[in-house]
Amino acid sequence: MSARTALYPGTFDPVTNGHLDVIARAARLVDRLVIGVAINIGKGPLFALEERVEIVEAEVRDIAARTGCRIEVRPFTGLLVGFARECGAQMIVRGLRAVTDFDYEFQMAGMNARLDSAVETVFLMASERNHFISSRFVKEIAQLGGDIGSFVPPLTLERTLAKVGR
Repeated sequence: MSARTALYPGTFDPVTNGHLDVIARAARLVDRLVIGVAINIGKGPLFALEERVEIVEAEVRDIAARTGCRIEVRPFTGLLVGFARECGAQMIVRGLRAVTDFDYEFQMAGMNARLDSAVETVFLMASERNHFISSRFVKEIAQLGGDIGSFVPPLTLERTLAKVGR
């Protein structure tokens, strides 16, 4: 039997407790989880691609050890379904925080299914304590001098505060 492989894509700029919650839950469902860190220059990232990959790798080590799931962190650009094929992923994991996320994610899942019907999209709802967290808000709060300690793990907190000059 082949390993169940999933792809969890995002910009992870920065990685939040919400991302880690979805990663931990997805890791319990599959044998191998590829975390695809998107280049996505259009979003004006705070961290360079290499920094985001490095931070995510550090933040998921404990999850991999705890769950026994093989977790890989890889940068990517281009079509998501193409990257899923390249990784050997049978499913794409997407986290949902609110109804507004669902509309966009539903459309993207439909397009991806038309591009490659062999790759399923699986939605995981954000846990109650993390459903409101977004990287965009975390960056904005940090840049304006607010406390982001409850939204991100310690390493990410340290690196984000250093990046915004605090």
